Amino acid sequence: MSKLLIRALALLFLLVVASTSLAQDRVRVGWAAMTASHTPLWVAQEKGLLAKQGLAVESIFFGAGPPAMQALVAGDLDIVVTSAPNVVNPRLGGVDAVMVLSIIPTFIDHIISAANITSPEQLKGKIGSVNRFGSISEMGLRLSLRRLGIDPDKDVRIVPAGGNPERLAAISKGISQFTIMNEPFIKEAERLGFRDLVNMATLKIPLHGNGIVTREAIIKAKRPIVARFARAITEAIHYIKAEKETTKAIIGKYTKFNDPEGLERTYRNYTSVLLDVPYPDPAGIKTLLDDMAPKNPKAAAADPKSFVDQSFVQEMESSGFIKQLGKK
Repeated sequence: MSKLLIRALALLFLLVVASTSLAQDRVRVGWAAMTASHTPLWVAQEKGLLAKQGLAVESIFFGAGPPAMQALVAGDLDIVVTSAPNVVNPRLGGVDAVMVLSIIPTFIDHIISAANITSPEQLKGKIGSVNRFGSISEMGLRLSLRRLGIDPDKDVRIVPAGGNPERLAAISKGISQFTIMNEPFIKEAERLGFRDLVNMATLKIPLHGNGIVTREAIIKAKRPIVARFARAITEAIHYIKAEKETTKAIIGKYTKFNDPEGLERTYRNYTSVLLDVPYPDPAGIKTLLDDMAPKNPKAAAADPKSFVDQSFVQEMESSGFIKQLGKK
């Protein structure tokens, strides 16, 4: 092969690489809490699944869902990975927020209590801590307490305390006597002598603990980008189920947690509810609307179907994309 031909091929390769790079669409994505419910996003980033879909993603961490949604409404973000309350509350207020893909379709957190609390009944008269008012942790705790026969407005007092580490500190100092927590922090709470009182997954409450959220205006303007992002996250979900050890390493990297048993428990806890076909089921919205309805006429009148857009998952399913992922 002549030197001229080699140079020509090298130049062609560089042009292809450059054009691929230039073709990537920039996307700003917010995620709302340092929990393993964001593992599909982390895996999509770490394993190049977003780039594979032609997306150059700027991932921005927020301490909770409401400020991330504020950034979405302000036009500073294109997508937020967050929970059902952060779709329902803004939409009831007139924002065109919509969930296009479900990641966690139910509550998988646990109610952790002081060691001397041995039954849910004993939570009455006690103080429970959550991330902040309006967050998924507050909603999860309130709904779970109701399922357990406890009125969250009358029988207990709920206070905001921050993320998992801050809530663990609050219960350690006696500021609260129970809280809502997820792995790997459950194991740490047990190590400190607190009780794993209730596995909320056993209550089978349909509510999207995490999902892909955007605005209808963004879908209208950037539908192909939203579709490709949904494809990357869906592929990440299938990767997570197939590649246990790599996934655990990624969870450890982002959560700064390296205990093998804790990572194993975390992996099992989250993968047990991941959906192969991640439809944002209106039932996961209806739970929240029903809870709000007695005090909010807008919630009482709202149609759960208007809060979700199932067309992206429908397209992935009808095209055979999801079926192909299952064969890998």
